[in-house]
Amino acid sequence: MAPAWTEIALIAPVGWLELVAETLSLGPCSSVAFGRPSLATPEPPAGFEWVRAYVIEDDDTPALRAQVEAAVGGLAELTGAEELRGLAVRFRRLPAEDYATSWRKSWKPLRVADFAIVPRDFAGALRPTDRRLVLEPGGAFGTGRHPTTRGCLRALSRLVRPGDRVLDAGCGSGILAVGAALCGARAALGFDIDPTAMPYARELALWNGVVERCEFRAGTFECLGPADTGFDGVLANIFADLIQAHAEDMAARLRPGGWFAFSGCLDKKRYPTVAAIEEAGLVLDTLHTRGQWDTFVGHKP
Repeated sequence: MAPAWTEIALIAPVGWLELVAETLSLGPCSSVAFGRPSLATPEPPAGFEWVRAYVIEDDDTPALRAQVEAAVGGLAELTGAEELRGLAVRFRRLPAEDYATSWRKSWKPLRVADFAIVPRDFAGALRPTDRRLVLEPGGAFGTGRHPTTRGCLRALSRLVRPGDRVLDAGCGSGILAVGAALCGARAALGFDIDPTAMPYARELALWNGVVERCEFRAGTFECLGPADTGFDGVLANIFADLIQAHAEDMAARLRPGGWFAFSGCLDKKRYPTVAAIEEAGLVLDTLHTRGQWDTFVGHKP
C-alpha cells in the first residue's frame, strides 16, 4: 500500500521560488513542486506562485513543522527582502499517491540561450541547435527557471570556449558546472559549503554525460589547492554578500584575460557588489537585470 503524505505548501514571490523551495527541503521532505496543488486551489496573486514540498506522514512531526516554519520565517531576515516576511505555511494530509513525482504535472521544458532544459524521460523533438541539459526538478536541482540561473546559463553559453577550465563557486546542484562542460569546457570544478549537494551534482553530471569532466568538492575556498588556479572562467551564483566577500578570492583564481559571470544579487545591492568586483581588479563588461536580480559579466585584464 502506498504511504500517505503530508503536503507543505505556501504562496511565495515569483523571484524567490528557488530559495523558498530549497528552504522547504528539510530532512525527510521530498521533491518540491511549483504551481497550484489542484485546479480547485485558488490562483495566487499576481507576482506570486505556490511552492509545495512533500513528506511521508510518519515523518510529519511537530518538530519538523516547527523547523519548517522557523526556516521560512527567517527568510526575510536572511535575505533582507521584506516581501518574504509573513509567508504562511500550510500543512495538509493527502491521500495515498506518488507525490514525489507530482512536479511533472506542471513542469515544462525550458529554453535558455541555446540550452534546452528537459527531464530525463523527455521524448520530444529538440531543435538541431539545441544543447540538451537534462534536469530533474526538485529541492536539490531546482528548475533552472530562476532569473539568476538563467542569467548565468546565458553568459556561459556565450563565453565558454572548447578546452576551457571553469570554476563554479557555490555550485549547489552543479547545473552551471555541467552547463559549462556541455558547452565544451574540458574541466569544470565546482565546490559548495553544503556537503549534501555533492551527490546530486555528481548525479547531474552523470545524467548529462559529462561526469569525467566535472569535479565537485565540499567546502569553501579553502578546499582549493595550489593547482586550482589559472581558470579560464569563474562562475558564481551566490548571494550578493558572498560575492562582495569573495570577489578577490575569485579574481585570484582567474587567469589574465579570463571571464567571469556572477549572479544572485538583488538590484538594491548592486552598487556595493560592483564596487567589490572592481576593487578585486576585475572589469565589468555587462550588467543584465531580470526582475530584481542582477547578473555581472566581465573579464580580468
